[in-house]
Amino acid sequence: MKRKTRERLLTVEEFEEFYAQAVARLTGQLYVMTGDLQEAQDVVQEAFVKAWVRRGRLDRDGGPEAWIRTVAWRLAVSRWRFRRRSADAWNRGSGGPGHVEPPDPGHVVLVDALRELPPQQRRTLTLHYLCDLTVEQIAGETGLSGSTIKTHLVRGRAALAHRLRDPRIEEAPDV
Repeated sequence: MKRKTRERLLTVEEFEEFYAQAVARLTGQLYVMTGDLQEAQDVVQEAFVKAWVRRGRLDRDGGPEAWIRTVAWRLAVSRWRFRRRSADAWNRGSGGPGHVEPPDPGHVVLVDALRELPPQQRRTLTLHYLCDLTVEQIAGETGLSGSTIKTHLVRGRAALAHRLRDPRIEEAPDV
């Protein structure tokens, strides 16, 4: 016999309030994870549309923000895969990629450094430091083990420290 737990489901008004409070924060988090603001805005909006359809089943106490973030992340990964397959097909048919402009120097150094990390490390660092989630919460959201999360955090921090190092400081003579 199934045991029903008493959940506090989101009403229309609660969902609208949740959206107003969370959309900017989630977009910022996905921007850090993806490195692309337009993409972050798109996947967060699409995740909210999916949540709207199932708003009566979203458990208010169960973390609807984590659900939105997870769906948005999965949408971003799906889009990357689609673009990569499309680009590969295009390149096979057109003889190779054309000239690509260098990144806009106005981008924040941290976002550029994060872009160089593997996607799972970038996501784990974002969830831990930007979303302020514990290792256990990240494991629950991503489906990875706690030890894998810790490994991603250690390796991600080390990689960022290396990428964000200022060579001018290291080359400065001791006084």
